[in-house]
Amino acid sequence: MTSNGEAFREIYFTARDGLRLHVRHYPAAGGKQERPVVCLPGLTRNGRDFHDIAVALSNHPSNARDVYTVDCRGRGLSAFDPDWRNYTIQVEMFDVFDFMTLSGLHNVAVIGTSRGGLIAMLIAAVQPAAFGVVVLNDIGPVLEYDGLARITGYVGRMPLPISWSDATKMVRDLNRRHFTEIREHLWEELARQWYNEKNGRPTYGYDPNLGNALSIFDGPMPELWPQFEALKRVPVLVLRGENSDILSPETVEEMRRRHPALVSFTVPNEGHAPLLKDQQTIGAIQHFLSATDAGHHVATMAIA
Repeated sequence: MTSNGEAFREIYFTARDGLRLHVRHYPAAGGKQERPVVCLPGLTRNGRDFHDIAVALSNHPSNARDVYTVDCRGRGLSAFDPDWRNYTIQVEMFDVFDFMTLSGLHNVAVIGTSRGGLIAMLIAAVQPAAFGVVVLNDIGPVLEYDGLARITGYVGRMPLPISWSDATKMVRDLNRRHFTEIREHLWEELARQWYNEKNGRPTYGYDPNLGNALSIFDGPMPELWPQFEALKRVPVLVLRGENSDILSPETVEEMRRRHPALVSFTVPNEGHAPLLKDQQTIGAIQHFLSATDAGHHVATMAIA
């Protein structure tokens, strides 16, 4: 089934507290049964961020797989929570559990961008059998202060653009320092990913009250090495944007030292978080998932 000519169908489900949440499902072409993928977005983002990688994975000529892209509560087409105090990683983790249980998903691959990767690490600590491999997109156990300060400086504080051209300009101005080789037409595509639409105009793609929930950043962000080390039982691919101000090369090296089956890939000319649109990055993810489907020893894989 498709939606608006796209290769996905819309799913709505009810979380345990009654909130209505949204997921896109990209069915595997040809009914293949490779390990399915669940994609978890960043703090203010939504499942639309994964459209390109979802199309590529679900239509792979030899290793097609189902892909599910999640809108966390208060983002995308999921309902805004009337109590902003529920915008926590723990609550969002339970939302993911609810969706996977309702959909009969287990031993999945998770692609977690930024906050989505933190949710993946927490799931690994709480319910280790939930997934079989993990892709961490520009996130690790240590979050750099400069990046956190930049993010908390705009979440819930940006004015609502009055047109799509205004939204495009805002997205470009906010991100071009870290994304240095983005083609001009792509800025509008990103604006339409990150904002919702109402009456032909951009509207909030996330609940502005999400900014109230960032009080955790009032002090130093705790390091999450115990949660990361819960991933030791599964292969892990770490993507790092070359210009990232959230995930440092030193943290990636320490992650590799602590995890025996971890490989990494640096996305050139991109910051936090890589967009998962370029063929090189999509190819690295496809190669990683196909190799882990086959049970190869990932520590020896070449990701180029």
